Amino acid sequence: MFQSFDEIADFSQSAARVARLRDGLRADGVDGFIVPRADEHQGEYIPPSAARLEWLTGFSGSAGVAVVLAGSAAILVDGRYTLQVRQQVDLDVFEPVASAETSLADFLKNEAAGKRIGFDPWLHTVGEAKRLRTALESVGGELVALAANPIDRIWNDRPAPPAGRAVIHPESFAGSPAGDKLAELATAIADAKADATILTDPSSIAWAFNIRGSDVSHTPLMLGFAILRATGRPTLFVDPAKLDDAVQDHLAALADIDTPEAFEPAVRREASGRTIGLDPQLAAARLSTIVEAAGGTVAEMPDPARLPRAIKNDGEIAGARAAHLRDGVAVTRFLAWFDRQEPGTVTEIAAAEKLEAMRAEHAQEDGFPLKDISFDTIAGSGPNGAIVHYRVNRDSDRLLREGELFLLDSGAQYQDGTTDITRTLPVGEPTSEMRRKFTLVLKGMIAIATARFPKGTRGVDLDPLARIALWKAGCDFAHGTGHGIGSYLAVHEGPQSISRRGMAVIEAGMILSNEPGYYREGAFGIRIENLILTEPAAKITGGDIAMHGFETLTLAPIDTRLVAPELMTADEIAWLDDYHRRVRAALGERLDATDRDWLDAATRPVGPPAVA
Repeated sequence: MFQSFDEIADFSQSAARVARLRDGLRADGVDGFIVPRADEHQGEYIPPSAARLEWLTGFSGSAGVAVVLAGSAAILVDGRYTLQVRQQVDLDVFEPVASAETSLADFLKNEAAGKRIGFDPWLHTVGEAKRLRTALESVGGELVALAANPIDRIWNDRPAPPAGRAVIHPESFAGSPAGDKLAELATAIADAKADATILTDPSSIAWAFNIRGSDVSHTPLMLGFAILRATGRPTLFVDPAKLDDAVQDHLAALADIDTPEAFEPAVRREASGRTIGLDPQLAAARLSTIVEAAGGTVAEMPDPARLPRAIKNDGEIAGARAAHLRDGVAVTRFLAWFDRQEPGTVTEIAAAEKLEAMRAEHAQEDGFPLKDISFDTIAGSGPNGAIVHYRVNRDSDRLLREGELFLLDSGAQYQDGTTDITRTLPVGEPTSEMRRKFTLVLKGMIAIATARFPKGTRGVDLDPLARIALWKAGCDFAHGTGHGIGSYLAVHEGPQSISRRGMAVIEAGMILSNEPGYYREGAFGIRIENLILTEPAAKITGGDIAMHGFETLTLAPIDTRLVAPELMTADEIAWLDDYHRRVRAALGERLDATDRDWLDAATRPVGPPAVA
């Protein structure tokens, strides 16, 4: 199993740890400290050695930040974690704060006026540090960069940094030679009028050098840094223990290789009298300080690998289609198995284990071993389904009971692609309210799947399409509609997203998720998710300008027992029936007779709509 169901988060020691932290802060001469969920690479995916927020608070979500002051402490989380955080932290120590309503900068302005607040400059981006400094100074406070993280001084059993082995990502899957990618990036650096830039995002390093790693769970990343130059060879800073002879030879043909300990001195030498590009959204604030102290100039420029990494090439697109076909067979086998189980006989963990086993079994049959799951499977039944990023453990595990909904959000890592799919399943007979809410969510998903939009459209422009049916019913969901997907990389990838914060233009070749939802606390959760590929803009008959559209990559049935056709238009029902015809055609011959019969029944037309 790639997933463990043991509960790791524990807030029983939070009070004592916060007390020790406060002692250290007094010694550092500061009135408080900011504890983000971050490492030096500012990514979503961090190793256990960087899980400071979880160690201090017990909160295990993928995003959040704590602020510890002399007499109070708070933890800020977004809408995905408003329920989870109250279950995982000591509420006598930490006050949960909704970050959608109160940003970290606003919180500091309200709670830390006139105070000196410490931060670890390796764990905050250039842009974030600037915002926090401005906020504090506006109320007479000061943001203080500490030379050492005070949590590390008291975390006596802190895990060692990861040393997972790196592997070469074959060009047949990467779609382009690493040398060509690096030449393209050098041109981008020169165009930005910089002498060099620093790649801090391990996904960018993996993409640019055609390598993959094993330093963080479920995401094939090798942690490290790289200095890329407008002219001259790049330098890659990575633990040599991660490189076998083949990987060493592959990388040595592309770049000079040095150790992580050599990184800071190398940045100082590189920066002297030169212009260094740093992505303000990704680069650690510490790097800006090093460059400027060495007599260099910081030029704000986006990570040059981020956009080309997001726009998949022909090889990556072919791999994504193949991976989704393979994954669709495994998921459909699971759905058929699940439907044969009696209510009250399957637990959340048992379902997650069965799905992973079926993925592994079919992937082996297909000749593409399952490399990993792409994130911990979200298997939430009944009230657990209302916790957006619920992670089942052996204490929270429960039976799937008659009359409940089961929300199953999962994904796989194959060498040719990364998948992410959510299906909501009825356990027994669903209520009319469940069917109504499911159909409103489905209408939003179909609206995104069928959208046509002109060049220059951003994710924020598309996001309301997924919500309008829910809005009309007085409902909404507190997460984005879609995130970018990597190519055997991170399941969450930027810059593209379909969300209220999705300011990046959606371009041909980008893969995104399409996953509206609805969550009723204490009762049930609903989410339907397919992955979609942005198609090149094309003329529409009778139209004036070319329009992009989406190709749906995910292939697995959507449970029609939860569909209320009377709430749908003819076009929406036509899309659902056409999608199911495509699923049958793609998967049918790859299933045994029993599962094929189930698929035929599960994808029957849903019936005529009540409205034209």
